[in-house]
Amino acid sequence: MKKYLLGLYTLLMMNACTTSTPPKEGFIEVEGGKIWYRIDGEGDNTPVLLLHGGPGSSSFNLEPLKELSQDRPVIFLDQLGCGRSTRITDTTLMTIEKNVEQLEQVRKALKLDKFYLYGHSWGTMLGMDYYVKYPKGIQGLIFSSPLFSTKIWTDDADTLIATLPEATQKAIRESEQQKNYKNEAYKEAMKVYYKAYVRRSDKSKSQQDSAAKFFGENVYNFMWGPSEFTATGNLLNYNRLKDLPKITVPTLLTAGEYDEARPSSVRYYTSLIPGAQFKEIPQAAHSTMMDNPKEYIGILREFLQKMDVAK
Repeated sequence: MKKYLLGLYTLLMMNACTTSTPPKEGFIEVEGGKIWYRIDGEGDNTPVLLLHGGPGSSSFNLEPLKELSQDRPVIFLDQLGCGRSTRITDTTLMTIEKNVEQLEQVRKALKLDKFYLYGHSWGTMLGMDYYVKYPKGIQGLIFSSPLFSTKIWTDDADTLIATLPEATQKAIRESEQQKNYKNEAYKEAMKVYYKAYVRRSDKSKSQQDSAAKFFGENVYNFMWGPSEFTATGNLLNYNRLKDLPKITVPTLLTAGEYDEARPSSVRYYTSLIPGAQFKEIPQAAHSTMMDNPKEYIGILREFLQKMDVAK
């Protein structure tokens, strides 16, 4: 009987250790629908709020950043129109201005008075615009593979396309001239470009299925365009270069060695932000958190911990 009770006690203690800090998860009402969120981790260190890429992608691609929850609360959310949040067809909701206001509604609902703001790709555009309008409470910024000028982005894309096989370049040129983005040649060209400059590591079947399930394609097409290298949406003229020098909080910018957000451009952005740091992630493309998670997360953790000490 004593052995039974001892075994039961041990099992209960093991379960208590593994379930003592379950993630908090739910939905927040915003204009246009409900935004899904999840909070991993706890403690007194300043939380970090994550803004995923896209537009129309989801926080699924940021799951490796859950490791940061060993040190602090990490807040994942799916922006409206994708992931587990409400899917939308109303194009008046598909603007950066609406996304900024929805993000502010999320902040208020979660009672975030002080936090670090992280953005990846499109999330850096949203994060920048949010910071410009609602800087109060933001203790630091992380801009991962950023886009602060669509012109610079598309110029960089042209440079990268020129490194691809001639047949791939021809397929892109002809499709763009004809504005025909549904043909197989263009789709194949996208695969070649994405493998070189978006994600170099292979996706498992489950990762492919989840990414497809959570993707808000209509949001991506309306706001951005048919592919990473062809911008046709309402972000076509996006430019925040003049606002970068106005940033007054510690800021980290990162890019992968083979990133479509070319390291040279991200270094230029860094030079415009007072006191900002730049880190290049080796052996990684745009999906740095998938291609080289150990190096990438180590850099993020070091930056966040330094800010914790400095505050």
